[in-house]
Amino acid sequence: MDLTKEEENALNGKYGSGLEKAYKILEAIGKANNATKFIPIKWAHISGVNFNTIGEAGVKFLKDLDKNTSVSVTTTLNPMGYDSRLDNDLSANFKEKQRDIINSYTQLGVNPTFTCIPYEIFDLPKEGNVSFAESNAAVFSNSILGIKTNKESAISALASALTGKVPYSDLLIDEMRKPRIKIKLETKVESETDYGLLGYFAGKTINENSVGIEKIKDLNLMNGKALSAGLGTSGMCGMFSIKNHNNAELISFGKEEMNKTREELDTAEKGELIVFGSPQLGHTELDNLSKITKDKTFKKKCMIFCPRIVSESVRNREIILKLQKAGAEIICDACTCLTPLITRDNYDSIVTNSIKCAYYMKKSNKIDVALKDMRTIVTEYCE
Repeated sequence: MDLTKEEENALNGKYGSGLEKAYKILEAIGKANNATKFIPIKWAHISGVNFNTIGEAGVKFLKDLDKNTSVSVTTTLNPMGYDSRLDNDLSANFKEKQRDIINSYTQLGVNPTFTCIPYEIFDLPKEGNVSFAESNAAVFSNSILGIKTNKESAISALASALTGKVPYSDLLIDEMRKPRIKIKLETKVESETDYGLLGYFAGKTINENSVGIEKIKDLNLMNGKALSAGLGTSGMCGMFSIKNHNNAELISFGKEEMNKTREELDTAEKGELIVFGSPQLGHTELDNLSKITKDKTFKKKCMIFCPRIVSESVRNREIILKLQKAGAEIICDACTCLTPLITRDNYDSIVTNSIKCAYYMKKSNKIDVALKDMRTIVTEYCE
């Protein structure tokens, strides 16, 4: 790689062991991906916050980082494992390790936002490069916002946060963002769950950086999130485009493909627990849910995962109260993925509208899933 003098000095430890370690991580990634240089970023978003995902090794890695090192760009943080302000029966060890992780990040100057939807909450850069480790945020940013990021790992995004740099490769290069394959829609895609299934199919089927999708003219926020999350969950693809790409190879997505994709994730007829929030719900989805549950009550326990900055804003106060009146439990700072709040010891099955939640609940938590869109869930599980 073609390095500047400053980058060479950092790699040689001149600026401390923290930056040395970070640059070595990025150099190894850059060489593996044929990057020719480092380029600057404007923002980083770090995953690897939940103790269930990084374990003891992750806790030790963060503790061992040079505490004289700090992030060099605005850096936000993914959800952790639970809402520390609510009562729960989680082990003291889990809570202690979770606190250790948060302390390590905050000592580095990371903003403890605990959200997987930074694009809904913060004023992200309007253009340029970022380093996002949360898959749905990476896909959403590339596809809808037009800012550039690869689908980073927890460790690469942290290294980029410390250095302010990323290896120049893949989706950071304009030519690599052009789809060579596109999905030909041959069935109706209407609900947010349909869009999630489309994204999941595309990610699983297409081993490319970017994919085109025909016949989608406009995406509202809810469907755009669902499509991004589905795509980010199932494969390496980090971007979709709804523009015309005449030279791209066509792959069909019809009723058969839709049904097969649904069958993989939809493994239960009914759910014992209702779950919303993977990605976390923002203002738009909370408002929509509060309207369709008006004068109704959930017949089963319902968990809604959303960012604290959203749930506690003056704008959403009335919405949150309506949802709580309907019987929903509002959980902040956490997400459905690998949360110890939902385990096979407590539930055999859940119902959710989220493709990402369905995938991780089945794969990691060994819990069956009834997959239904939000409106259908309210129709069947409220009275």
